[in-house]
Parts: sequence; C-alpha cells; structure tokens
Amino acid sequence: MQNFGNIMKQAKKMQERMMELHEELAGKTVEATAGGGMVAVTVNGKFEILSLRIEKEVVNPEDVEMLQDLIIAAVNEGIRKAQEMSASEMAKITGGMQIPGLT
Repeated sequence: MQNFGNIMKQAKKMQERMMELHEELAGKTVEATAGGGMVAVTVNGKFEILSLRIEKEVVNPEDVEMLQDLIIAAVNEGIRKAQEMSASEMAKITGGMQIPGLT
C-alpha cells in the first residue's frame, strides 16, 4: 500500500510539472520558412501563430495560389517544429514514456 502512495505522489508531482511546462512552452517559439525564406512564420509552444512575414517579391496578383501554398507550407512546418519542441520538453518530464494526450 505504501508503494501505491508513493506512485500517486510521483504522478501528482509529474502532473504539476507538466502543467508548468505547458505555461513555459507558451513563451517558447520556433520559426519556419518556405520559398527560400520568402514566407516566415513564428509559432509558440501552444501551437499559436505569433507572426507571419511575407516578402513583397513573392506577392504576385497573377499567382495567388503560389503565395497560398507558401503560407500553408510555412505554417505546417512551424506547427511541426512546435510539436517537436513540445514533445522534446515533455520527454524530459516523462523520461521518454509516450503518454497519450500529453503532447
């Protein structure tokens, strides 16, 4: 029974640390680009887009589809990088255990 109490204490401590980590991740950012840097996006650890930069040279009214594709590519890459950052930080807490729903 004593082991169960220790496990519960450890689980509570891990849960508290994960909540702290989610707050910390909100302050961490990653940047991703597309089109050789013509479109850049900054995403935080909560997977929110903080900024989007588009170079004037890539804006062509005759080819809006290309600009849309570059924006989508940059945003998807930014989200992927933020997910990797989040998973890496979470692994520090969980010891590498894959716990569903935590990342």
